[in-house]
Parts: sequence; C-alpha cells; structure tokens
Amino acid sequence: MAGTKEGGKKAAATNKAKYGASFYAKIGSKGGKNGHTGGFAANPALAKIAGAKGGRISRRGPVKKAA
Repeated sequence: MAGTKEGGKKAAATNKAKYGASFYAKIGSKGGKNGHTGGFAANPALAKIAGAKGGRISRRGPVKKAA
C-alpha cells in the first residue's frame, strides 16, 4: 500500500522491477520535453488579443474615481 513510506518504497521497487531501472527517469524526461510546446510565451500577439478580450468581458464594474 503506497499510503506509507514503506508502501511507497515497495511500489517504487515493483515499478523498477517491472519496467526497468530507468522507469522514473523516463517519466521525468517526458514531462521536461512537453513543457515547452508554445502557448502565449511563443506568440505575444495572441497573448495581447486574449488579454484584451478578457478585459472587455471582465465582471468588474467601471473604475470609480474619487472626487
């Protein structure tokens, strides 16, 4: 049972025995490779459009200026 430290170690040992010693390294490398696929960081113009759209449909009311 992986709810305890001992159970976690047993589960890790089972996974390594089943899938090889580099089981966790393979999982980690997949996450690192998938992390940089684009999005707003790759397209600032798209981010600008999306931000403006969000600002237009914001649920906040207009700014109230103090007199």
